[in-house]
Amino acid sequence: MLKTLIPRLMLVLLALSPLAAVAAPSAAPPVEGTDYEVLANPGTFAPAGGRIEVVEVFGYTCPHCAHFEPSLEAWAKKLPKDVNFIPVPAAFGGPWDSFARAYYAAEQVGVAKRSHAAMFKALHVDGSLPMQNISPDELATFYKQYGVEPERYIAALKSDAVEQKVAAARAFAKRTRIPGTPSMIVNGKYLVTGNGFDEQLRIASALIARERGAKAR
Repeated sequence: MLKTLIPRLMLVLLALSPLAAVAAPSAAPPVEGTDYEVLANPGTFAPAGGRIEVVEVFGYTCPHCAHFEPSLEAWAKKLPKDVNFIPVPAAFGGPWDSFARAYYAAEQVGVAKRSHAAMFKALHVDGSLPMQNISPDELATFYKQYGVEPERYIAALKSDAVEQKVAAARAFAKRTRIPGTPSMIVNGKYLVTGNGFDEQLRIASALIARERGAKAR
């Protein structure tokens, strides 16, 4: 009897599966005013050949950014090639500017991506770097583990090119009126405002899809 029932049960489940797929609720589209805000002064940070830009404005000393980083990194790795993901350090003055310079100096010497998560860990887990009044020598010692000679790193840290990038980051945060860190801006148009890290990534993905659809029309 059991051998007879199993094939019949499988047939019933197969017949019902399309109905279940139809009935399954899809993620609701993002809602302006709840999930995102339209920027009053739109504009991308660094146009890249028509690719859809996603900016995360972050701060190394920000605990929320540190907690967000693992989820964000995993999400960013899966982005398609038509999306340009750009971390932009917040330059709000004081230690924010010090760590914004630290990030751009690391970028200039070619180790920003490799060292990004480790900087959060050094500050928020290990406590091996100070949050306030960090010195060029302390930063150079940190980046030495990535094969960067201290003199070369300090020269980058003090360069005009890094200072110009910090100024551009400061201007972008001011223009987009981000409420704090971390903040995500999609294609220079939308400021993601959803609650919780997973929700912010879901909204960002939906806004990316919206921009891709708009380009296709």
